[in-house]
Amino acid sequence: MAFTTNSLPDYLARLKQKHLFRRRRVLESAQGVEVTIDGRQMLAFCSNDYLGLASHPELRQAMIDGVNKYGVGTGASHLLGGHTAAHHALEEELAEFVGAQRALLFSTGYMANQAVITSLVGRHDQIIEDRLNHASLIDAARLSRATVKRYPHADATRVGELLDSVGQALVSTDAVFSMDGDQAPLPELIRVTRDRAWLLADDAHGIGVLGENGRGSFRHHGLGFEPHTIYMGTLGKAMGTAGAFVAGAADLVEALVQTGRTYIYTTAMPPAVAEATRAAIRLLSADDALQQKLFSNVDRFRRGAKELGLQLMESTTAIQPIVFGPSEIALQAGEALENTGILVPAIRPPTVPEGTARLRITLSAAHTEQQVDRLLDSLAALAKVNA
Repeated sequence: MAFTTNSLPDYLARLKQKHLFRRRRVLESAQGVEVTIDGRQMLAFCSNDYLGLASHPELRQAMIDGVNKYGVGTGASHLLGGHTAAHHALEEELAEFVGAQRALLFSTGYMANQAVITSLVGRHDQIIEDRLNHASLIDAARLSRATVKRYPHADATRVGELLDSVGQALVSTDAVFSMDGDQAPLPELIRVTRDRAWLLADDAHGIGVLGENGRGSFRHHGLGFEPHTIYMGTLGKAMGTAGAFVAGAADLVEALVQTGRTYIYTTAMPPAVAEATRAAIRLLSADDALQQKLFSNVDRFRRGAKELGLQLMESTTAIQPIVFGPSEIALQAGEALENTGILVPAIRPPTVPEGTARLRITLSAAHTEQQVDRLLDSLAALAKVNA
C-alpha cells in the first residue's frame, strides 16, 4: 500500500518542503488569453488553446445548436445507443481531415492511448517507447503488461536497433512533446517500423497547429497513413473543445470498436461537443490564418527571448519552455511573473525530469503582438533581478 491514513499528512508536508506541492487556481471566465483567475485579471501564457478556438463564436453557436437538438448528454456508450449522428459525422470528418481511412472518438486522449495499446499488445508482447513520452502512453504500456523498453529521446536509430533484437513490437511516441515542444522524427520512425512494428503517434499538441490547415504532424512531414501507422489526436487543445480520436486503417479502427475497453465501457461524449468540433474543422479547413498568426507570435517571442539572452529549448511549436533547473527557482520565476499579472505556472517533477523544472510558455493565435512584448518585458525584468 502506497499510503496509510497516518502517512498522508507527512507525504503532503514533504511535497511542500521540496517545492513540489501543486495548487489549483479557479478560472472564473471563459478560456482565453485574458482571463479571470481567483478574482484577478491575468494575461495567460499557459493554455493549450493554441488557436483561441475555445471561446470562438462559431464553436459556441454550434454547441448551443447541438444542445437544442440533442440535449446535454448521451446517456449511453457508443455501442448501447449513445452514438449519435453528430458523433458519426465528426468521425468521418476527422478521418478526412487527417487523411486516414477511418477515425474513432474517445472521451479523452488518455483513454484513446489506453485503448490502442491494451488492444494491440499483451503480456508476451513488446513495447518500445520514447523516454519523454506523455504519461498516458507510459501508463497504457504498464496496463498492457507487455515488456517495455525505452529509447533515448527522438532516437530513431536506436528504435531500429531495438526492433532488430526483439522483432515485432509496438512503438509509441509523442509527435510533439508536451513539455519540450520539439517534434519526433516521424519520417525515420515510420521507415524503421515498416513491416515489423506498429507505430502509435500521439499528436495531442500537433493537431490543429501543424501541417496544412492544421491537419497534424503526419501532413506537416509530408507523410501519408500506412497500414502500421496509428494516429491519436486530442480535441481539447488547438481544436478548442474536448475529447480525442484515433485514426488509421479501417480494420484497426474496427478492432478498437470491438476490443477497446475505454471505448466500449464509457458513456459517449455529449453530442453538442461533437457539433462544436465539427465547426472547428470547418474553420480550419477554410484557411490557415490562425496557424499563420500563431507562428508569427512564436517567431516574435523567440526573437525577443534570444535578444534577452534567454536559453530556449529547440522548439518551433507553440510550446516554448524556459528551463530553470531547481523547482524552487522555477516557482519563484512563475510567482514573479504572476505579480506582474502574467500567468505561467511552473512545471516541476514528476511532470518533467529532476533538475529540469521550467516555465512552460505557450503561445496562442489569440495573443496580440503587444501581449507577447509584455511577456518579454516581464522576462527581461526577471532576468535582471536574477543576474
